[in-house]
Amino acid sequence: MKILILSSLAYSLTNFRGALLADMRRNGHKVIAVAPDDNPEVREKLAANGIDFRVIPMQRAGKNPFSDLWLLLNYLWLMTREKPDLVLAYTQKPIVYGGLAARILCIPRFYALMSGLGHVFGSSGQVDTVFRLIVAKLYREAVRWARAIFVFNANDREDMLRLGIISPEQNVIQVPGSGVDVDHFAFTPPVQSPTSFVLIARLMRDKGIYEFAEAAKLVSADHPNCKFSILGHIDSENPTGLTVAKCERLAQRYPVRFIPGTKDIRPFLSSASVFVLPSYYREGLPRTILEAMAMGRPVITTDMPGCRDPIEEGGNGFLVPPRDTAALAEAMLRFVKKPALLEQMGRRSRELAEETYDVRKVNRLLLSEMDLESPFGYESTIRPSPVKRSLGSAGTATTQASKLDRPARAAS
Repeated sequence: MKILILSSLAYSLTNFRGALLADMRRNGHKVIAVAPDDNPEVREKLAANGIDFRVIPMQRAGKNPFSDLWLLLNYLWLMTREKPDLVLAYTQKPIVYGGLAARILCIPRFYALMSGLGHVFGSSGQVDTVFRLIVAKLYREAVRWARAIFVFNANDREDMLRLGIISPEQNVIQVPGSGVDVDHFAFTPPVQSPTSFVLIARLMRDKGIYEFAEAAKLVSADHPNCKFSILGHIDSENPTGLTVAKCERLAQRYPVRFIPGTKDIRPFLSSASVFVLPSYYREGLPRTILEAMAMGRPVITTDMPGCRDPIEEGGNGFLVPPRDTAALAEAMLRFVKKPALLEQMGRRSRELAEETYDVRKVNRLLLSEMDLESPFGYESTIRPSPVKRSLGSAGTATTQASKLDRPARAAS
């Protein structure tokens, strides 16, 4: 089977979907990965796994209708040329315009991987209502005939119904995010002293950068030995993205250290006590939370869709209200005042990562739902996942057996 994977960033193809694409290829399928930027390192890694790479230009966060029309035409040209049997798209524009192209060309097997609804449907107030309605309508037309829509958290289906993106009978399946390689992100004991807090995210206001800085100031007033670090890439295409100048001003005003984005975050998680993500962005299920959990870090994050899903309150971390600096500082102080929580909660984070968020289990579920398992008798390296969660027509999560004893889907 020929599979076309549509993305909005080349790096994500190897960093977030690399294991999934590799298993598709090992199962005997021809895989073509598509991104708007030509990344030589990504191209090389994909080629090593026998995966082809194509570049289709895209303005990831732009609102120019002519640019988006050009993207649609390019997807149509690509699909006409490649004649894929299955199209899997993730992130907003690939889903919207890839889905529309697949509909126009009557490609029967289109799947949407909703890794989050994104800033358009966030709470920042920087997106006007008319534009949000237009995007919702485009989403609706793109996923109308999707075989399945994969979501990362229990709130996405409800929100998509409310926004008119999907209808109640559509097949929506919840999966545990992108998963995490628990071998690559190996457990290390949390740093006990000094207590060190790290935030790893794209440098956007919606990720809670300012709230983290304010909370750091409150905590360090009485505990000056504590350390606070923010690691991430500048996202100039996002309307809430921070500039280098803004980051420098924050570092001057607050006791926070900015670290440039890196390809390997493990050393920074290893040197931290607690992972913090005070996001009010409309997340799917943040991969950085899962990576921190796999390495045995307690997590402080917001009580928001996606962020709260992998957190056991008081078990492997604490949830705080979004944009509540005082509550965030209070949660930080609990670890400062009671260091024993670091190892206790860190070990629970690791347990949850192994039990639920292991990338091999997540990919096994996705391959099963798309009927892409071992078509030529190949024995996949992915071990079967014991359960999956599917969202029924009422929007409730139910536990179901894996493909070996597979019940009816949420909607036929």
